[in-house]
Amino acid sequence: MLIVAGEASADLHGSNLVKSMKRLKPSLVFQGIGGKKMEQAGVKILFSASDMAVVGLTEVITRIRIIIRASIRLKSIIRYRRPALLILIDYPDFNLHIARIAKRYKIPVLYYISPQVWAWRSRRVKKIARLVDRMAVILPFEKAFYRQRGVKVDYVGHPLLDICPADENKDLTMVNLKADHDYPVIGLLPGSREAEVMSLLPVMLKSAEIIREYYPAMRCVLPLASTIKSGFVQSLISKSSVRVEVVHGNVYDALKVCHVALVASGTVTLETAIMEVPMVIVYRVSPLSYRVGRVMIKVPFIGLVNLVVGEAVVPELIQDEVTPERLADEVRIIIEDSVVREKMINKLKAVKRCLGRGGASDKTAGIALKMINGSEVI
Repeated sequence: MLIVAGEASADLHGSNLVKSMKRLKPSLVFQGIGGKKMEQAGVKILFSASDMAVVGLTEVITRIRIIIRASIRLKSIIRYRRPALLILIDYPDFNLHIARIAKRYKIPVLYYISPQVWAWRSRRVKKIARLVDRMAVILPFEKAFYRQRGVKVDYVGHPLLDICPADENKDLTMVNLKADHDYPVIGLLPGSREAEVMSLLPVMLKSAEIIREYYPAMRCVLPLASTIKSGFVQSLISKSSVRVEVVHGNVYDALKVCHVALVASGTVTLETAIMEVPMVIVYRVSPLSYRVGRVMIKVPFIGLVNLVVGEAVVPELIQDEVTPERLADEVRIIIEDSVVREKMINKLKAVKRCLGRGGASDKTAGIALKMINGSEVI
């Protein structure tokens, strides 16, 4: 089996899919691109997801050598070892290139977690229909989108629902925090790519310095993405005077104690929503990437939280709006206006309901096993 996950969130979902498939068929062997979680699940990692993760168009240039090397290696595996199935997870530009190679050698392709073709570069749907045998999508509106365009598709629900812990003790946690005067707790989630973190974390830290003027006992919690080196983040934190606790390995424990979070646009906004934590979504890329994106993006929101329900559930700050002052203002509104905060939490509960009932990994594993039925598995 060959599996490709080029992002931190894809590594997480890929690992759970591999576990589900192995429960159904323990003899399966996996290799491909991913991170630590997929490696722990038993995948032989050929290239690290952290080395290939990019955001925006210009950032691809800094990773082009390893991306080319990975493409050549996977092409060789497809051509000479003939895996029973190619599983692709998001990461569209690279993955659709690999799908084309697989198609040439008649290797079936399962695409798990759709690229956001409904948001921008919608012409890629034609390529997907031509190169992908089956889509397993995780957002409720994606099934109709693909089906209307002739793609064989299954809606499996969002895999985060199987990962995020129950939140029944959160209110008690927050009461305890307030009682200890260690309040508020602000989550800093600057992304899973170094370019994102470099762009967003310094601004988040400066906004925290402003907020601390109003709340001297404030502290920050930063759950570290598996694709980001701790030393890199600490080098940025060390330039700030705010108190930041870096949490390794469990974003949900970190979110559970947060009163509000500053969150880079991406899958982590849904994790924050499922944990019912009010948030401000931030998005900033290179000027060139942004100019191109403005022309190509066809949806009214950047954040998945807002896209899922089709309304502005949480504020979004984009590009030049991402300033310490704006972030601090938005955070203070959420902290100080109980009506705004309660309304946002109720809307986040609605987002959670829209994401399905769980079991995405098991459902997708069943689809994958059907696709390889009768094939020789390597």
